[in-house]
Amino acid sequence: MAVRTESLLDKLYNLRGEDSSILKEMDEQKNAAEETKEKTTEQKAILQKEIEDLKLQREELEEQGEKFKEMLMGINRNDYSTVLTRLNLDFDPEGLLRKLNENLPKTIKNVEKNTKESEEELVKVEDEMNRAITTIEELGIRKDTALANQEKLNEYIELALSGTINITRDSITSLLAEFHFTEEEQREAAKILMFPEDALFAYNDKLKMKDKSGKSISEVIQEAKNMSEEEPAVVEVSSSKDIKTDVVDTLKSVGIDYLDFTSDEINELVNNFDKDIVINNVKLMEDKKIDKDIFMSHVAMLYDKDLGAKIQLLAKVGKEAIDIYLNPAVLVKYNLDELNGVVKTIEASGMNPRNVPLMAY
Repeated sequence: MAVRTESLLDKLYNLRGEDSSILKEMDEQKNAAEETKEKTTEQKAILQKEIEDLKLQREELEEQGEKFKEMLMGINRNDYSTVLTRLNLDFDPEGLLRKLNENLPKTIKNVEKNTKESEEELVKVEDEMNRAITTIEELGIRKDTALANQEKLNEYIELALSGTINITRDSITSLLAEFHFTEEEQREAAKILMFPEDALFAYNDKLKMKDKSGKSISEVIQEAKNMSEEEPAVVEVSSSKDIKTDVVDTLKSVGIDYLDFTSDEINELVNNFDKDIVINNVKLMEDKKIDKDIFMSHVAMLYDKDLGAKIQLLAKVGKEAIDIYLNPAVLVKYNLDELNGVVKTIEASGMNPRNVPLMAY
């Protein structure tokens, strides 16, 4: 098992538990959002009080300023000249009135400016607070989805370890896409799960041995990762050219991706494998201009020694390539003798097999 495969298994196993990098990242984002929410909630309360005070100041400045003006306008300094002179009081109603008329509008304008600035800041703070609240809600939904995906991943891995996984590559790659695996990682991980004897069994056994130390799964995985970096371990996999290897190589040679089949389908092909028949059947479909995806979910057609004779029989009664492509089950449902019998039964009933849809066969 190459280092690259071990790193991929490290990544898969990391996603299995509470130490999942995805879950930890979500928790960190949520904590940051909650801190922002708490901070902005406090800022909002302060700004709201500040705005309220500034508006009150403006009202009081205007109200008290008008009253002060009226009072000063009603005072004649000469009426109090003796008192002001004898007590040495510097009281100038006219001067005060001039200053009041000059400075009051400026002061009110500054208060209005401060109010507007605080209101604009409040809008920013509220936006930031609302974004944090939305983030917290979205992360809650995303975490529920991530936990569901984690449960599904654990199910797939346990099925693979038990040797009972029978899931298509698309099901696995679709799930791994949710974990942000690259397309290449998806493909390799699908291969690991669908054919666990090649790497998964050995990796899991190694983790079990290390897990006896009582260390957390993240510590175990990190140690495994460090070992693979320090000493590129090669897990011994059977080097003999077994039948499964022949099957995979043969499918590859005819342009078919073995990962498009479930492990059960591959095992079915292994149990009935004949290299020449597989190659000939694929070539037969190519010659008939029938797409090779006809073999998907109909793996028995790959090793059917009578496939050519069946297609020839259907062609003889008037069925075209498109009919066969759209109704491949008829080629799996019957052996050659049975298909001959179906045709004869249709003819005996006075019907033309050409006019009977294949789905009715």
